[in-house]
Amino acid sequence: MKQANKTGFSSRLGFVMAAAGSAVGLGNIWRFPYLVAKYGGGIFLLVYLVLAVTFGFALMTTEIAIGRKTGKSAILAYKAVNQKFSFLGYIASAVPILIFPYYCVIGGWIVKYMTVYFTGQAHAAAADDYFSNFISGTAQPIVFLAIFLFCTALVVLIGVQKGVEKVSKILMPVLILLSLAMAIYALTLDGAMDGFVYYIKPNFSDFSIKTVVAAMGQLFYSMSLAMGIMITYGSYMGKQDNLEQSVRHVEIFDTLVAFLSGLMIVPAVFAFSNGDHAALKAGPGLMFITLPKLFDSLSGGAIFGAAFFLLVFFAALTSSISLMETIVSVLQDKLKWKRQTICLLVMGVALLMALPSTLGYGIWSEVTIFGYQILDFFDFFSNNLLMPIVALLTAVLIGWVVKPKYVIEEVSLSGTFHAKKLYCTMITYIVPVCMVIILLSSFLLDL
Repeated sequence: MKQANKTGFSSRLGFVMAAAGSAVGLGNIWRFPYLVAKYGGGIFLLVYLVLAVTFGFALMTTEIAIGRKTGKSAILAYKAVNQKFSFLGYIASAVPILIFPYYCVIGGWIVKYMTVYFTGQAHAAAADDYFSNFISGTAQPIVFLAIFLFCTALVVLIGVQKGVEKVSKILMPVLILLSLAMAIYALTLDGAMDGFVYYIKPNFSDFSIKTVVAAMGQLFYSMSLAMGIMITYGSYMGKQDNLEQSVRHVEIFDTLVAFLSGLMIVPAVFAFSNGDHAALKAGPGLMFITLPKLFDSLSGGAIFGAAFFLLVFFAALTSSISLMETIVSVLQDKLKWKRQTICLLVMGVALLMALPSTLGYGIWSEVTIFGYQILDFFDFFSNNLLMPIVALLTAVLIGWVVKPKYVIEEVSLSGTFHAKKLYCTMITYIVPVCMVIILLSSFLLDL
């Protein structure tokens, strides 16, 4: 039964914007472009799109349906579905608890770069050692981390409708328009069309199993799956709102921002580097090391850089809000405390938990966990281990224990479930196999 006193979204549009805001984050604007560049451009894009409308659709539908049907956050929702799977709620809830602190560390880096570009220091940011000098410091990274954390907590503190929903309704359209404007601008740069062709045209000779695994992992990371977020947002969703259409709309928003980000960054890298493919292989350093150099090399690049980091800040903030909202919702369900008290508690604990991740590049840089720096370990443990396990067990629970009818009945309450056959096939057979592949690849390739 849905909890009678649970505050929900005021409309389906509010839900779609908030859920899309959660899905759209660093995964879309930072991670997606460098993976596209690394794994063959157009062929990676094609594989990703196919997986988004099948694999991503099945998992997101499942999580939102579980949330709406139970009216609970993840830690109690799985218990409501099946008593024997109550442990899964704790694993799912552990994911945002682990991710949120280090996500705020990266959010702090973004605030720093946004400040740099808006204060006319673009040339300084292009120096070889600028990023490493910044993150290896102590005071500055902590200050910018605290600023980003405060911005997140302020929105969550206000509440679901007045905070999360209202901010998402404003930021998501701004995010789309800013992405579109920057993508159009990037395509006007000299040499950008070669990058456009590389990005948009599939080259099947570049296809490999690594392309599929990378695209699957990116989809997982990008769409806020297997971390309790969509279950929490589903618990705020009205029974009258069409669930299947809502999932499709969230997917469209998420994929559109990812596509526009790639359209913005890949052609721009081609243009700024004079077609040097090596610049595309910069990987995770693309946003903080390579792009500032590229912005600095072009007249007007400082303006492009300022707009870019503003865009990334919006995307990071909406995802950070969803992570904190999920933690707050879990604690509300368990402790029955006032929302304001829990928000302040989460903010304080998150700041303390974030300190090892930010100091892990500075005074604690010698401290490693299984060879990983502290932030990298939390990222690997949550994204490559816990999240695939949650998704695998969720698929087993719905596909084989309570059967797909559990979700189908909930989706059908608000309209005909048009993709019912696709859903049953995906959640019963395809998703479990994909999750096993991701888990195996994590251990064989990463460990």
